[in-house]
Formats: sequence, C-alpha cells, structure tokens
Amino acid sequence: MEYITTPKVEQVKLQDRYVTKKQAIGTLYLTATHLIYVEACEVRKEIWILHHHIAQVEKLPLTTAGCPLLIHCKNFRVAHFIIPRERDCHDVYTSLLRLSQPVKCEELYAFSYNPQPNNEDKSAGWNMIDLKMDLERMGVPNDFWEITDLNKDYEVCNTYPRRLVVPRTASKPTIVGSSKFRSRGRFPVLSYYFKETGAAICRCSQPLSGFSARCVEDEQMLQAISKATPGSSFMYVVDTRPKLNAMANRAAGKGYENEDNYVNIRFQFVGIENIHVMRSSLQKLLEVCETKSPSMSDFLTGLENSGWLRHIKAVMDAGVFLAKAVSEEKASVLVHCSDGWDRTAQVCSIASILLDPFYRTVKGLMVLIEKEWISMGHKFSHRCGHLEGDPKEMSPIFTQFVDCVWQLMEQFPCIFEFSEKFLLEIHDHIFSCQFGNFIGNCQKEREEINVTEKTYSLWPFLLERKEQYLNPLYKTTGNSGVLQPNTLPFNFKLWCGMYNRFDKGMQPKQSVMECLHNFVLQKKLIQDDLTQLDNKMTTQDASFPDKAFTLSNNKSSVVDPSEIIGHSMPLNYSKEIQMCMPNGTADGVECSNIASWRQQDPVSPGDILSTEDLAEVSESNCLLRNGEAKALANKVE
Repeated sequence: MEYITTPKVEQVKLQDRYVTKKQAIGTLYLTATHLIYVEACEVRKEIWILHHHIAQVEKLPLTTAGCPLLIHCKNFRVAHFIIPRERDCHDVYTSLLRLSQPVKCEELYAFSYNPQPNNEDKSAGWNMIDLKMDLERMGVPNDFWEITDLNKDYEVCNTYPRRLVVPRTASKPTIVGSSKFRSRGRFPVLSYYFKETGAAICRCSQPLSGFSARCVEDEQMLQAISKATPGSSFMYVVDTRPKLNAMANRAAGKGYENEDNYVNIRFQFVGIENIHVMRSSLQKLLEVCETKSPSMSDFLTGLENSGWLRHIKAVMDAGVFLAKAVSEEKASVLVHCSDGWDRTAQVCSIASILLDPFYRTVKGLMVLIEKEWISMGHKFSHRCGHLEGDPKEMSPIFTQFVDCVWQLMEQFPCIFEFSEKFLLEIHDHIFSCQFGNFIGNCQKEREEINVTEKTYSLWPFLLERKEQYLNPLYKTTGNSGVLQPNTLPFNFKLWCGMYNRFDKGMQPKQSVMECLHNFVLQKKLIQDDLTQLDNKMTTQDASFPDKAFTLSNNKSSVVDPSEIIGHSMPLNYSKEIQMCMPNGTADGVECSNIASWRQQDPVSPGDILSTEDLAEVSESNCLLRNGEAKALANKVE
C-alpha cells in the first residue's frame, strides 16, 4: 500500500471501442493487488485487473473530457479510462507503474495470497502432480531407460530437475562429458517414451561444436539413445531453429551436430523463429486486433504481416514431424533449439499431446505442463515479465503453445476433455503470480525462494473447478489413437476467444461450447432432482406398502452431447437465458453459480428432456398425486 497515493477516484469514465452507447461512469479503486472499477448503475458491474496482469500503462495527452489512461494487459485486456483530474490520473499512473513491476519475488501476489491457512492443504496441493507416476504410466524405467539422480545437487545442470531419465547404457562419465559439450550443460534426457514402438523423444540444448569441435562423450550419448530403440537402425536429430540462425551460432562457438561425427543420425531443421521475432509478431497481431474499425483488406493484410499464424503452423509442423517419426517410423528423436527451454518445450509438448490421449485430459495437461515446462526449466519469470528486468527477455512462448493446443481442439472437438476455458484459465495464471508454480526460471530457483512452503499450487485450484472446464463434446471412447492434424494453411484460425475475449462488442457474444456446457449442467441438475424424487417416493412406499410409488430413473447423469445437437426436440425460445461469456462473465458479472442461474431463469423440461423422459415424469407425478390423496383420505378416516 506504500506505493498507492490515491486509492479512490470517482467519476471515472470507461471507454469501449466497439460499443457506441453512452460511456460508463464509475469509481476506480487501487488495492495492494488489484485495480477495481465499479460502474455506477442499477446493476453493480465490476472489473478487476490484477496488477501483475498489467503489461503497459500509457498516460495520454489531456483532453476536454479529462485525462485518458490506457492499460494493456498480458491476458490481452485493454482498458481505456478517462479520469477527470490530471493530478489523480498521474497518481494512478505512477502507482500502477510500480505495482505492475515488482523488484523482488517476495512482492509477488503468491506470497501474500492465503485462501486456506491450513499448511497441510498447502503441502498436499504441491504433491498432487507426481511426475514419477507419469513415467511409470509410460513404462519407465525399463530395460533401456533408467531414472538417475546424478543431478540431485544441481551440479551437472542447474536448470534441470534433480531426477532425470537417461539411457541405461549411458555411464556417468558419458553424461558429464556430454553436459560439458552442450549449452548451459543441458545434456540429452528423455522427454516422452512411446511404449507402443519403443521409440523416444529426447531433449537437450545445442552443442558447443563451433566449426569443427567434437566430443566423444556426446557422440556416445547419442549412440546410447539410438541403442535404446532396438526397432530402428537410426535416430533423428531435430534442430528447431532456422538453418541460418544455427549457422550464425557457429561463430560464437555453438552450432549444431555434424552428421559425419555421429553414427546413424539423420539431421533435420524445422525453422521456428527466435524469441525476439515471436515478441514482435505478437505485438503486430495485437495492433491488428485493437484496431477499432479496420477494413477487411487492412485486417487480413495486418494479420498476414504479423506472421503469427505462420509461427503457430511452424510449431505444429515440428510436433507432427516428431509424432510421425516415433509412431510410424519407430525412430527416436533428439530435439533442441539454442538453450533447450523455449522452442524445444513447445515441440515436445505438442508431440506428446498428439501421441498420448492422457495429455488431452484435464489432469494430463497439468502433468504435461509440470513435466515439460516447469520441471525442465522454461524461464517463466523472464518470458512473462514477472519482475522488473530486461524487456528483451519477454516472449509469448507459452502463449503459442496454448494457441497450438486450441488449434488442435478446433480440428478434433471430441478428443479433448477440457474446453478453451481451461486453456484461458491456465494462461491467465501464468501471468497472475497468484500461485507459485510459474514463479522463477527453474526448479533450483523455486527451491531457493521456498515456493512450496510460502505459496499455493495452481493445480488443486483448477481441479476443484474441473466441471467448469469440461468439454461437452468429449468422448471417452475411440480417442486413444495418434492424432494426425491437417497443417495446411487454411486450417489455422485467429483465436478471437484469446486475443479479443474482453471486447464485448465482438460477435458472437455467446460461445457455442459454453452454451452446450451449460445445457449439460442443466440436465445433470434435473437428473439429480429426479433421483431425489425417486428416493423420496421409495421412502413413501415403505410407509404405504399397499400402493407402489415408482419412478423410472434409468437415464445416465452423464449426457452424450451429440444427443443435444442431433435431437429434434422443440426448444423454448420464449425465455432469455443468460449464458456465460467465454471469459466467464456475462455483461460484466461473474457467472460462477449454475444453480443460482437455474433458479433465476428456469428452463422448461421440454428444453432438456426427451419425449420419453417427460412421459415418465408425468406418469410418476400422477402416481404421486394419487398416493398423496389416498394417504390424506386414510388420515381423515
């Protein structure tokens, strides 16, 4: 609170670049963690902006209406306030500059966030994701791969976790020697084991080969990986960088593997650009998305010039290449970029999702993020700008991964257990610093600042709300195969639900998937009511044995959404049903309680139940009324 000089400003206007109606007028509050705008109207509307979500604050020139303050957020919200007094605007501006850019980790929200004071619950939350169980699920350790604690004190590589999986035939001198020949000491380790073919995806950083240097231990390490795949006589080495970038690194004593020095490898470049190109691309994309009234030509030209979808396609192509090599050619793959914590994490994660249906579930995606991003040292604090530092270190690497997952969901709508809302929730918390999972750049840093003791984990928070994130089209059967997405250019779309989700004026105002999800919840609530009614009537049967009360309740509480889509039932269009927006709000009000929504705006049973269901309910109601009448007559007698 020491940085807040003006905690409250009244008569603040909020501009909406799409809605032309009268500007909202309300009160602006500054707290230790949030900027809160409360609109002065009959229905209370609030906008909460976490300080850590703020990417940029601009104080625009003074106008006759007041002093404009423009706020750009890392989750792509844009808030345009007009504050009556220039002095108040300056106070809010300087406060937000300091609050949005903490200097020390202890100033982050996670270190003050305390929803449950029970330390046992905090500890249990951090132990919820067990990466060792995931290895066992994949079939590791086995005859070819083993878990090593060679890095238990972070002596071999300080950005890797304590325990790693390496080929069983790789000796300690081989591993240590290979680490000295790799950038940042990030030697080849197992990322994913495909037990159907025995092939593996491994990851590392670029070799310190320069123009002619070689390392016997590193060559032995790659040979050990190749031998761990008895079903193939070769292995791929995939460099995710453009070839020109890799060649330029040779001048700095780095570079890529020389095929003449390694036995039975096939080298491949896939051409994903570096963090600086990606940062620039996102900035150009946001400029296009924030244009108020662009022409079709300007919008398409701007989208093409940003290169964003082209970069998404490059990441997807690389993931597809890995998945096909492992599943079809039965060959292991070693993947690296420069330091092995950006493009490598993207590609290995996408390949894992394509190969393994477990990672397409709610719990599975958490495990994947923990395994490939958090544990393996993706630099979240630098890439997301959690603390004041070099802005050139920031880059939307994880945003691109989430975008790639969404692109897959668009091609395979019934294969993923979670909806886009789950992806958006995770993406928000990457920047929010509300939980400790993404604070720091590697496991060693998190241990040094005692993240598990001082903060809470995100995963229990998400699992408690799992029903909100479920995909209503998800099918539990027939989705165990390897995904083969079509990566032709026309299959890639701009994700408006991500980059424009806070723009109320954009259409559609309702997400189709959100509507389907609400219908599923409604039917489940009705089914629960029928179950309670059946139990009540069973109790009455015991009291009146001469008259049976029965209610057929053979419908499953888990609905197949295809019934909703293909059912020829009449819908009740006479009621205006308030649906949640893709960002979890409806007209600025949080839609968190489906039960209260159901009570406020009920839907007729015909909207949800089939004709047979209605017949059963009607028959049961008749039986119930007859039984109640007979019981009343007995009491009177």
